[in-house]
Amino acid sequence: MCAAVNNLYCVGRNYKLHAEELGNNVPVEPLIFMKPSHAAVSLDKAVIKLPKDAGQIHYEGELVLRIARDYTPGMSVEDLVDVMALGLDFTLRDVHNDLQKKGLPWTPAKGFKNAAPLTPYIAFPDKEELEGTDFTVVKNGVEVQRGNVKNMIFSLQKIVDFIAERYGLGKDDVIFTGTPAGVGPTVAGDAFELYWGDKLMGTCLIG
Repeated sequence: MCAAVNNLYCVGRNYKLHAEELGNNVPVEPLIFMKPSHAAVSLDKAVIKLPKDAGQIHYEGELVLRIARDYTPGMSVEDLVDVMALGLDFTLRDVHNDLQKKGLPWTPAKGFKNAAPLTPYIAFPDKEELEGTDFTVVKNGVEVQRGNVKNMIFSLQKIVDFIAERYGLGKDDVIFTGTPAGVGPTVAGDAFELYWGDKLMGTCLIG
């Protein structure tokens, strides 16, 4: 069972190499989109059902923040965030590409049920541990993504300030902070493992 989620914010193109691998421009300010809270589902030995006959589906591994209290100006990310998780931002890639070409909202490609699986939470680390630890996505026994906050275009502090000032940020909101290079397709039968350093955070099987 996934813990309660209020607003579910996502940061697009927050790693330079990921933006480039999809042929997108690197943003000059955080690119924020949202998923319905119904997209959140447990990534803890779970079988996850994804849409059928909707074209190619991509996985995007991400570091996820949970907001512990209502934001007030000047709060540090350490004061605002109590726990973190890892997550998968599942994307209907063919649909997403078509929406972008037409200049339409991304919700049909990003907001479907089960599109935002989350591992169990762990305590939010200090800056030294955050920058000294990679998160990885392993698909069918092979590492496919590796990320680190040091490689983000926009820092965690910049992200929380930007979201809070424009849209609001409060208790039980979560933020998917962006995916590193290495996104790719997934199909039924794929098995995913998400790691924080050497710690296995969660697993799932695509049903």
